[in-house]
This record gives sequence, C-alpha cells and structure tokens, in this order.
Amino acid sequence: MAIRLGVFDSGVGGLSVLRAIRAQIPAQPVLYFADQVHVPYGSRPAEEVRRFAEGITRFLLAQGAGLIVVACNTASAAALKHLRQIFPHISFVGMEPAVKPAAETTQTGIVGVLATPATFQGALYASVVERFANGVTLLQDTCPGLVQQIERGDLDTHETRLILENALLPMLERGIDTVVLGCTHYPFVIPLIQEIVGAEVQVIDPAPAVARQTGRLLAERGALASGSEAGELRLFTSGDPKRLAALLPRLLGEVAPVHRVEWSDDEIRLVD
Repeated sequence: MAIRLGVFDSGVGGLSVLRAIRAQIPAQPVLYFADQVHVPYGSRPAEEVRRFAEGITRFLLAQGAGLIVVACNTASAAALKHLRQIFPHISFVGMEPAVKPAAETTQTGIVGVLATPATFQGALYASVVERFANGVTLLQDTCPGLVQQIERGDLDTHETRLILENALLPMLERGIDTVVLGCTHYPFVIPLIQEIVGAEVQVIDPAPAVARQTGRLLAERGALASGSEAGELRLFTSGDPKRLAALLPRLLGEVAPVHRVEWSDDEIRLVD
C-alpha cells in the first residue's frame, strides 16, 4: 500500500528534490513543508535547526506521512542523526554533498563546492570529504544572499549573477572542472551557473539521486505508488502561502494547495 512522503526544507529549495521525486515516482502522495518564517537555515546554530527539524517531522507524521525526506542540506547536516534517534521506526532520506561523484569524475582534480556555512561546518560534510575526496582539491564558497534571491524567485537577475560570479570565477581561475551543489536551493540557478562556468564544467545536482533512494526505500517496504498519474500533493508553509503558490509553476511545474501553519514554541499548528 502506497504511503505519503513527507518532504521538508527551510523554503523552496526542497522543491528541487520534490521535482525529481515527481519525475521518477509521480503517483506517490506527498506532503511538502516549507519553513519560510525561518529561512535561511544555513546561518543558524545547529541546535536551533534540530529543533525546527524535529517539530516539522512531528507535524508531517501527524498529517499522515510515513517516510520523511529531509530535502535540506543544512537540516540534514544538523539534524538527520538526531531525527533517526528520536523517530527510530521512521525511515529518513537526507541530503549529502555530492563530493563522491565529483571526486570520481573530475579530470583536473579541482572541484568547486557551493553550500551554506552550516553544511560546511557539519560532521556530515567532513565525513564525506574524508572518505571520498582524497587527492582532490575542494574549493568552497557559501554564496551569501543566494538562498534569499531564490526564495524571491530571482533566478536570473543581475544581483543573482553577481553572487554566483563572485563564487565561481575565482574557482575557474584555479582550474575547477566540476561544481557540487550543496544546497537544495541552488539547482534552480543551474542555467545561470552553466552560463558562467561554461559547458565543459560539470554541475552536479544531487536531487535525482535522492529521488532514486526514496523510490528504493518505498519499494523495499512495498509502499511504492504505481502509475503515471500525479498523486496527491499538499504544501504547508510557515510563511506566506500566496507567495509560495505563485512560485510553484516556475519551480515545480505544477500547482497544488498551499496551507498556512504557525509555530507555537516548538510545535506547529495548521491555520488554514
């Protein structure tokens, strides 16, 4: 029997993961949570992000989710281990910076990584680097302000280009041939990134791999929805539902109901 997926992020970034999930397993019912009142997560303390992630997980489970996709690199780095301890009977899929495939495919041995400060400082990133990046030079940049630009839907403005050029042009001068996107917001600006770095530089979007892992877990549980018709999709935001709904056609390629929620201490209640 098919189960609902619960997918969450600090904002619209997780829609890049949801887009990949809808492409690969379109019939699976999905509940998506955007914690836009707290976006961005990347500059927040890990303990605060853990509290948010736990509260969102409890809300999604109460709404009927049976498997949780943490579609946020910062939340995965800060909270994935914690969530698995708190909810031992729930399966979680998290984000991991795609350093391994980058290290396996780079020809120059120099890879650019774009991610938030919290992702770079987390144990998960350190572990991935230690395991897979031997002999590879990683050039890192936090792209200050880029998440906020994408949250506004400013995917190809002059300001967005400047943020990316400031990050990528110094990396190009040092010889990168691969760019790893370590934030789920960043796939929405892949066209602009590719313009800046050129077609010869590979840009790695982790979302398809996360969607495949989600499908594998569902299949193992006998909970994978079959068929090509789009399954149920409901969205929740702690921010402005109208703003999120207006971005859905552009970022997700479909529309769906968006419900408003409010935080009360560390709990979430449905408003409408």
